[in-house]
Amino acid sequence: MAGPAAAAGCAEPGFVTMSLLSFESICIVLLPQVLLALGIQEIHADQEMMGKISAAGQLMQCSASLDVLFLLDGSYSIGKGSFERSKHFAGKLCDALDIHPDRVRVGMIQFSSTPHLEFPLDSYLTKEEVKERIKRIVFRGGSTETGRALKYILRKGFPGGRNLSVPAVLIIISDGKSQGSTTIPAMQVKERRITVFAVGIKFPRWEELHMLASEPTEQHVLFAGDADDAANGLYSTLTSSACSATAPGCKVENHPCERRTLETVKELAGNYVCWKGSKQPNAVRASLCPFYRWKRVLIKHPSRCFRTVCPAPKLRLECGVDLLFLMDSSAGVTLEGFLRYKAFLKRFLQAVMGQDSPMNVGVAQYDNDVKMPIEVGQHKDAFSLMKSIDALNFSGGGTLTGRALQYIAQHGFRSTPVFADMQDDLPRVVVLLTDSKSQDPVAEAAKYARDRDLFLIGVGSRFMRAELTKVTGNPKQTIVYSDPQDLFNRIPELQRRICYVDNPEGCQAQSLDLAFALDASSGVGLENFLRLRSFVRSSCLHFSINRDVTQIALVIYGSKAHTAFALDTHTSNSDVLQAISQVPFFGDLASAGSALLHIYGDVMTVQKGARPGVNKVVVMLTNGDGMEDAAAPAQQLRDNGISVFVVVIGDARADVLLRVAGSPNYLVHVSSYEDLQYYQDLIIERICEEAKSPVNLCKPNPCMNQGVCILGPGSYRCECRGWEGPHCETRVLRGDSPRSLVLPLHSHVQQSSSGLQHFSRASQHTKRHVDQRH
Repeated sequence: MAGPAAAAGCAEPGFVTMSLLSFESICIVLLPQVLLALGIQEIHADQEMMGKISAAGQLMQCSASLDVLFLLDGSYSIGKGSFERSKHFAGKLCDALDIHPDRVRVGMIQFSSTPHLEFPLDSYLTKEEVKERIKRIVFRGGSTETGRALKYILRKGFPGGRNLSVPAVLIIISDGKSQGSTTIPAMQVKERRITVFAVGIKFPRWEELHMLASEPTEQHVLFAGDADDAANGLYSTLTSSACSATAPGCKVENHPCERRTLETVKELAGNYVCWKGSKQPNAVRASLCPFYRWKRVLIKHPSRCFRTVCPAPKLRLECGVDLLFLMDSSAGVTLEGFLRYKAFLKRFLQAVMGQDSPMNVGVAQYDNDVKMPIEVGQHKDAFSLMKSIDALNFSGGGTLTGRALQYIAQHGFRSTPVFADMQDDLPRVVVLLTDSKSQDPVAEAAKYARDRDLFLIGVGSRFMRAELTKVTGNPKQTIVYSDPQDLFNRIPELQRRICYVDNPEGCQAQSLDLAFALDASSGVGLENFLRLRSFVRSSCLHFSINRDVTQIALVIYGSKAHTAFALDTHTSNSDVLQAISQVPFFGDLASAGSALLHIYGDVMTVQKGARPGVNKVVVMLTNGDGMEDAAAPAQQLRDNGISVFVVVIGDARADVLLRVAGSPNYLVHVSSYEDLQYYQDLIIERICEEAKSPVNLCKPNPCMNQGVCILGPGSYRCECRGWEGPHCETRVLRGDSPRSLVLPLHSHVQQSSSGLQHFSRASQHTKRHVDQRH
């Protein structure tokens, strides 16, 4: 048999043939799919524009009444690997949606041979719940019956949806290789005013995706290979119809782009000798047969891509620090990971280093041993620093993070200050970059470093969170990323964490009325109650407690609430700390609703020392029991300008807690009472952010006895009926006429210490009058 003929495919029956894949086909099939996927869609824009598109990803949030249903291809043509990528993509899209019962609702159907409802739109009402449920979806497999899935939607509608009373969006994630007709059901879905996005996965058949998508197809066809880019595309299209306007400085632009897909094509390679059977017994004859080969080629589809672009954030460190990056160079992080850390380090320093940047930078790398290729303060200009970073080499040994931390604590900052007789007294910050579990203990070495006044920040992937928190000693100093690209999105967060060390006090000078609500129920238990009590004590050390700055109240609760001390009871830190040590444990059932109602009516009031024009915050510490009746009073507090933080320890129902907190930003979940101490800085920082927010002088109402608060420019006044005085505190005797007094802003808010002292005296005077009358 001739060599070429061995691979021939004969066109006529009766030929004796052998079939093999051609060499060209084998080469293409062996290419890693992930590398091919990178070329499936390409936006033709310069690096600056791509930076602006990436910057927009940090600001996107579609907040509107919207029903979003994902139709997820779970067929064998997708395969389990691409199905997992589809799930990841769906989770990324959820990041651009403001998921809330009154705003965006999300549901999901998986389809293959038959459609299967994974969860309806009314099952999970927070972003965290939806993303967690998506992770648990299991690949089903089967044929690709997209048409049958669309008919299911036509028949059933959006399960758990709001019956088209709000805009409906269908997001189909598929390779577009349906085994049945989709033309008619796709047209019928769009006729029902459902906006359809078609998102390609793997090597998609773009023609079918264009037929599935709404018009204009350029704005409704996306590619899931780059999740951040596709999320931007979805948001950009929804902004013009359903979502609120883009962030200031941002705009939607269209760019030429090219989409590609991998197709198998048949190609005539030539005619080769083959053998044909003969009518004569035991005889064959030679003939020429056409030889075809199959090869896989990328087919191009020119298009236009619509994306939101925002000005790239201009960062710089507004703080002075000695900064050392400790990079994992072990085999566990791999060469690819090490190169990624080098790129991240360069991009971070390019973003934050200016001509007059007040910081000294060094770089160390470690595996079994530690090297200091760039000493802290060695380079005084960005160019030479970048050149030295480029020269760093991967070593690939073991992962001894504990040993590296010990070494850095002893030798990492020996080069600063440059001159021995000069002390710069800059805080010393170590940023650990690792994606590999340590092969030696880290806790003791990290504590040794922290005890030597090193501020540790850990950066790694999500599965490293627990170990990094052991290193930093504080979850707020742990930065995790979800995928390699997400690492670069953490640059602004790292900048904030580095500068936090230079301003740790947060809100020592901010006026604040702060109330702690402490769960003293049997569910918490005496031992854990003492831990909560100790946590409140240490938290109070972060505030300057007096009449002019911070006032603190403490409420403990079981089935009933009790004020341990009111806002105006204690005027110094030492008095507050002593009072906290004396609060008792109740040990009965918990009613968080009773505690919040008590705070609303008996703590955050002018009669009990609350100051108009001063921000008010409630921090509830609980194990999550007895929260069912707390949502309404918590909302009542928020409606009156009082922020409510819920700190829950242990397992509890997330949906109930979220309704009480009102937003994930006001809910802190701690796994155990032992870990509570690590969350203290995070909680204090959030309280301090609230202390700096704008304030409404009439919220909560400073007027007593049903007086009406009238807001004026920089002041308020109380309109009284049957009462008189600044806050309607004095009953009008027969023959007198009610009066209202305008209170200027400076008499009771943080404009000056003398003004605050005047208000404090006035409120005490008011209390004495009320007590005398009653």
